[in-house]
Amino acid sequence: MNPRYSRITGTGSYLPQRRVTNQNLTDDLAARGVATSDQWIVERTGIHARHFAAPEEKTSDLGLHAARQALAMAGRQAQEIDLIIFATSTPDMVFPSTACILQDKLGANGCPAFDVQAVCSGFVYALTVADAMIRSGSARRALVVGAEIFSRILDFNDRTTCVLFGDGAGAVVLEASDEPGILASELHADGKYVDILCVPGGVAGGEVVGNPLLQMDGQAVFKLAVGVLEKTARATLDKAGLQDADIDWLIPHQANIRIMQGTAKKLKLPLDKLVVTVDQHGNTSAASIPLALDNAVRAGQVQKGQHVLLEGVGGGFTWGAVLLKM
Repeated sequence: MNPRYSRITGTGSYLPQRRVTNQNLTDDLAARGVATSDQWIVERTGIHARHFAAPEEKTSDLGLHAARQALAMAGRQAQEIDLIIFATSTPDMVFPSTACILQDKLGANGCPAFDVQAVCSGFVYALTVADAMIRSGSARRALVVGAEIFSRILDFNDRTTCVLFGDGAGAVVLEASDEPGILASELHADGKYVDILCVPGGVAGGEVVGNPLLQMDGQAVFKLAVGVLEKTARATLDKAGLQDADIDWLIPHQANIRIMQGTAKKLKLPLDKLVVTVDQHGNTSAASIPLALDNAVRAGQVQKGQHVLLEGVGGGFTWGAVLLKM
């Protein structure tokens, strides 16, 4: 008989060693003739610092650190994993997938391994796919990773974007269970919003074609994000037969404190139920939700039996939510 549920049994995260404060960043930008300040960044985003990967670090390396932590918490060896899904928009190379590269570094060879590209919603997408595969009986123990090195695709002459993003990784082990774990999920995308958040460059004939740096219409993203996050949260709760008040913790994509607080208010959740880590690592795209989840688990905030709502929005435009019972 196929397993009925999947549950998270381990979490992990990793931030590169180099911590860049707002003051560090503004000093560097000033040397380029780009004016900004710590106050300007904090007031608009809530970000105080971010981490940048070392030149020799790859996205798979960041994911490896987080994966090992998650496996250790779950009490599992890499060889026991039978599915690897890696959410990223900054892969090590065009191909093979970063999941396959991570698989080799872990020594978990033989199981299915593939990447999911939904930008900042990537981890929610990947977790939903892993849950479906476990419920169908195609897998029993999945490693789901979100990792990014956004510092390499930023335009440091554009103060509206370069101050927002950082590098990092998060991971979970998801296992088949007789007890409810992932209660419901909801995924969406609308390609007509492709241009409001994108990296429009590509590679052809060994050369970069187009602009390989991140571009964003901040006001358009903000307006769209708050609306879709509320709707997808309610749709996910409805699927599970739960109400706003049943949420113990809201862990949104860590992009902007104003978007996060706006979503919590629309769900009538007190701000002390909102997990916030964006202040310490900025927007780490697909890594931000599992990073925040791991921080909350290890801090003793998120505990067994509690309901946790994960949700994110990203370029595409993609959005989605997953409701967990820990």
